[in-house]
Amino acid sequence: MSSPHNNISLRRLVFLLLLMVPGLALASDTAEVMDFTRHWAGFICLGIFFVAYSLVIAEEAIHLRKSKPVIVAAGIIWMIVAFVYAQHGDTHTAEEAVRHNLFEFAELFLFLLAAMTYINTMEDRGVFDLLRVWLLSKQFTLRTIFCLTGVISFCLSPIADNLTTALLMSTVVMAVGGTNTRFVSLACVNIVVAANAGGAFSPFGDITTLMVWQKGGLVEFTQFFNLVLPSLVNWLIPAAIMYFYISDERPEAITEKAIVKDGAWIVVGLFIITITLAVCVHSFLHLPPVIGMMTGLGFLKLFGYYLKIKSHKLDDPGAGALGAESFEEKRPDAGQGDEEAFNIFKKLARAEWDTLMFFYGVILCVGGLGTLGYLELVSTLMYEDLGVTQANILVGFLSALIDNIPVMFAVLAMLPDMDLGQWLLVTLTAGVGGSMLSVGSAAGVAVMGQARGIYTFMSHLKWSWAIMLGYLASIWVHFLVNGHFFN
Repeated sequence: MSSPHNNISLRRLVFLLLLMVPGLALASDTAEVMDFTRHWAGFICLGIFFVAYSLVIAEEAIHLRKSKPVIVAAGIIWMIVAFVYAQHGDTHTAEEAVRHNLFEFAELFLFLLAAMTYINTMEDRGVFDLLRVWLLSKQFTLRTIFCLTGVISFCLSPIADNLTTALLMSTVVMAVGGTNTRFVSLACVNIVVAANAGGAFSPFGDITTLMVWQKGGLVEFTQFFNLVLPSLVNWLIPAAIMYFYISDERPEAITEKAIVKDGAWIVVGLFIITITLAVCVHSFLHLPPVIGMMTGLGFLKLFGYYLKIKSHKLDDPGAGALGAESFEEKRPDAGQGDEEAFNIFKKLARAEWDTLMFFYGVILCVGGLGTLGYLELVSTLMYEDLGVTQANILVGFLSALIDNIPVMFAVLAMLPDMDLGQWLLVTLTAGVGGSMLSVGSAAGVAVMGQARGIYTFMSHLKWSWAIMLGYLASIWVHFLVNGHFFN
């Protein structure tokens, strides 16, 4: 996670909060966890985690990819965990716990890998470019562009995920706004809030909602849609406030044309089939959703083989299937119907590998800390001492300061005894709470990189009060419309 140079005080606050939530773990559900929270091993592991996370926060300044320090820290922490358990005559608990963590990561990793590959393929086929050019070719006013990009972000993120949606829409507003940095900055804030809000009511819209759904037995697929209205309120309130600060000028239209490549709409259809398959295998066959996603990825790979053969035959009508299989290695520029031969493995290679490996490091790091007993400590502090509702509201503020992914891992690992209303509440707060700061969500961090120097930590912070109003209002609306889910 990157962070601007002018939020040093925020970093200090983050460190203090991390001291309160060290057990963001997916510890084993079966192994008996010993209490090493006051043991030398626990203190050393905490120190290792804080050093690694400090390097993650300083990524922008030191140019060290965030996955590298946490992967190293994860290995060291688990070696220490295994050592202290072995000293107490237990050689099985550490092994069971780390295998459980690896299983949880593998399920999340494969699901995201399939989804990212589909998104990259649709981008390669020109599907998103078509949307971008349509928006730019119309002579909409800046206020209309502000509203349209917000609406599209809210509606697209449940399907394409909040990160991809935010990057796509921020590209549009930068092209429209040009040198009007005030408009670009406000529109980017609106896009980040809308993308995070839209992702909060769909299992596919945000990694936190995906984790809740994959956990099984907590929130069913269709039950997430009870959060549509609270999520909409979360975005509309700050958007309505910012709207009046947008000028009504009309930028010049562009004449650029979008190029939609062969097979683009078939890929979109396959993606819809894949999502449907993931839902069905989970709902009706009680299998992990990743089974449906990986099967759908197989469909895409087979279609990619067809595209490669077709591209080769257009360039060399006498070629057969065998030649098509090795075509790209021989002639990467072939095809009258395409710019180059389609290769599904290139789309796989374009996945956010640093992010995926970062998830591995974080899950394993905090999993080790949880196996040392910190998970039970945090569970008592939040869900017994504070109370369930207060704890779930606090989750949103922690998501803004730390990041919603490790915070949601903490909640799922603790598995507090909550009814459906409370599980929907924590799904909502973790999903939209990160919007209060630009560094609180993957969408915000990505757009800061996209609109560097225009959309910044401070430009977002100016509107945090309005976003917080939307956050509190969304919680109120949730209790109002979903009160029947609370016991």
